[in-house]
Amino acid sequence: MSTTERPPEQRDWAEVQSSAEFVELRRRLRRFVFPMTGLFLVWYLVYVLLADYAHGFMATKLVGNINVGLVLGLLQFVSTFVITALYVRYADRKLDPLAANLRASIGEDA
Repeated sequence: MSTTERPPEQRDWAEVQSSAEFVELRRRLRRFVFPMTGLFLVWYLVYVLLADYAHGFMATKLVGNINVGLVLGLLQFVSTFVITALYVRYADRKLDPLAANLRASIGEDA
């Protein structure tokens, strides 16, 4: 039996992976993930470099015992949650509908 004669649920992974829908899904995922990862790594690296080489700046008091280093450190956590929220929103709008269509086209439950 050839690949085209098999039921959709028995298609090879390689066939699904090379389909236009799957390629588009990967492209959309990478369009979000790679830039966001780069942005976060640069932001984290800046924080680490400031902590290591700009002691005076990081020790600058803002309010009471709260200094720039503490605020930037807490902003690392905030940025993680913001990136997560942005990804969920992006996935809901751009990835999940395409993934559901792909699942339906290969005969899997969505």
